[in-house]
Amino acid sequence: MSKRSFVLSSLSKISQFFSPSARKRARMSVRPLFIASLGNPGPAYTNTLHSAGHVVLIHLRNWLMLPPFTKSRPHASGLLSSSPDFTLWQSPSLMNISGKSVATAWRTFVGSLSSLEGKKAATLVVVHDELELPVGKIKVTDGIASARGHNGMKSVKAALPSGMNFTRIGIGIGRPVSRDSMDVAKYVLRKMTEKELAVMEDVAGQASAVVREMARGVR
Repeated sequence: MSKRSFVLSSLSKISQFFSPSARKRARMSVRPLFIASLGNPGPAYTNTLHSAGHVVLIHLRNWLMLPPFTKSRPHASGLLSSSPDFTLWQSPSLMNISGKSVATAWRTFVGSLSSLEGKKAATLVVVHDELELPVGKIKVTDGIASARGHNGMKSVKAALPSGMNFTRIGIGIGRPVSRDSMDVAKYVLRKMTEKELAVMEDVAGQASAVVREMARGVR
């Protein structure tokens, strides 16, 4: 092959790589993620430790550079922010009964995907508070893992199809010294300090790295 022919052949391959069809194939290889946060609704519960999932989701929208949240009636009237790669959704239900809303929003999301490939690859990610982790830490686990007394996760697992796996991102909120249920309830329902709120923004950065890897199929 002459030098000129080699150059022309190389340019042809490069142009094919950057062609619209190639970009479309690359887009289709991305795993669509539906990232749902659990917490309690209303001003009284805003920025409480138990609603750490909501706090992190708000910051996650900024990390992923997504549009503002808007209320979506088809998605169980939760707050929604979406792009071709990521859909963020904030549960409108009380933590302990959030399963039905999550299941409804998930079905709507999957139904909105145009390709069969996308529907099969779609993944649910649930972001929630985690007592067993210190503030500033996150833990990524399979959804089928034990809820360990987390009533919100129990509700979600009960509402989803039997055997359906999903991913959980636990947001560390620490736990009080006392194991008394009343003391724990009082602890998780308190407002975060300014320092804790700042930490949650950094935690969202950790979560953004996780979901980016998931979307690429790395994790």
